[in-house]
Amino acid sequence: MKKSEEKFGMVLLRNLAGALAIVWMCVIFAFSAQEKEASGEVSASFTYHMVSSTRSFFHLDLSDERVKEIADAIEGLVRKAAHMAEFGILSVLLYIWIGQWEMSFLRRSVTAAGATAVYAATDEFHQLFVAGRSGRFSDVCIDSAGAVVGVLVFALLVRFVEHIRSKRLKHELRARKKRDA
Repeated sequence: MKKSEEKFGMVLLRNLAGALAIVWMCVIFAFSAQEKEASGEVSASFTYHMVSSTRSFFHLDLSDERVKEIADAIEGLVRKAAHMAEFGILSVLLYIWIGQWEMSFLRRSVTAAGATAVYAATDEFHQLFVAGRSGRFSDVCIDSAGAVVGVLVFALLVRFVEHIRSKRLKHELRARKKRDA
């Protein structure tokens, strides 16, 4: 593949990530626009199905009542983990998009996580105007933590893949030298 084609592909990928970030912000906004009861039903249903699926997968002998008890007990945790994942995904998309500008790894990471934290704050502000919902600083912190974790995990995965590729390339070059000698 030519260098210009590779560069064009990266620009296309990064712009796609920017477009997907906007779409993802709309998804987050739509979830935040749900009234408390609707949001609670979605969360409770998801958690119940998750516990029920776990019961089936591991062949656990749990009654439906016990599954509901477990689901009710962990619903808050699952909800917060979902928030972290939502904002982690957003920060990764922004991290990829921001990659089209020259900047250090640290600056790119902080910019992506910071922009995501700002969006988390506006999301909580938006919830102040939704029936039954409230904007909480603690939720901004949880969402921001998800943004930081998302960027760090993604960046570490990228570095790991680059390391593996580098080792593979070195191995191929050594093999080629031996073959040519």
